[in-house]
Order: sequence, then C-alpha cells, then structure tokens
Amino acid sequence: MDECYATDIDLSELSKIACVSPFHLLRSFRDAFGITPHQYLMRRRIDRARELLSFSDSSVTDVCFEVGFESPGSFSTLFRKVTGDSPLSYRSRIFVRRPIWIPSCYLRSYGISPFAE
Repeated sequence: MDECYATDIDLSELSKIACVSPFHLLRSFRDAFGITPHQYLMRRRIDRARELLSFSDSSVTDVCFEVGFESPGSFSTLFRKVTGDSPLSYRSRIFVRRPIWIPSCYLRSYGISPFAE
C-alpha cells in the first residue's frame, strides 16, 4: 500500500495478495494498526500530499491527482479534516522556498561578499 498509494486499491485485491478473505484482512489490519486499510491508504495519500505541497511547485489540483484522489473537492475536504487547513492555506504556511543561487562573481561586482553572515 505504501508503494502503490496513488493507484486504486481495494480490499479484495489486498486480500488476494495476502491470501486471506477480505473480512479476515480487515479485522487483522484493524487489530494490528488500529485503523482500516482504507483509512490507512487515505492517511498515506494525505501525508504524501503534504510533502508535495511543502516542497514542490505543483498546483493543488495536480497534487490531488498525483496522490490518487479523483476529485479535488473530496481531496480538499479530507485534507482539511486531517490537517485543519485547506491545501492552499497549508501550502502558504508551510511551503519551503528554495534559495536562489547567485554566482559569487555577480555578488562581488555589486560589492556584496558571497560569504557574508
């Protein structure tokens, strides 16, 4: 599930992989992790969306589809429920801007030391 979180995974497919009935897998998974496989998959998708919103320039819609959601509306609703923020407000609060690299010779031409603290 961690590797294929963006694909459409259902309980019957997982149970075939695990060689158990869907109901046995559901009970065992819930006993082991405290949540259902579907809840785990949604959390994994939201976690990946948080990463993408924090470190990429992709639009919210692109992130939505990249992590496996089919509807931006359902993505935004679940994202807000999990994080307390809409995807846009989360990004504006968290987004890590990459530093701009400026060649040291250019900085020196303006009297700026490239190694200034």
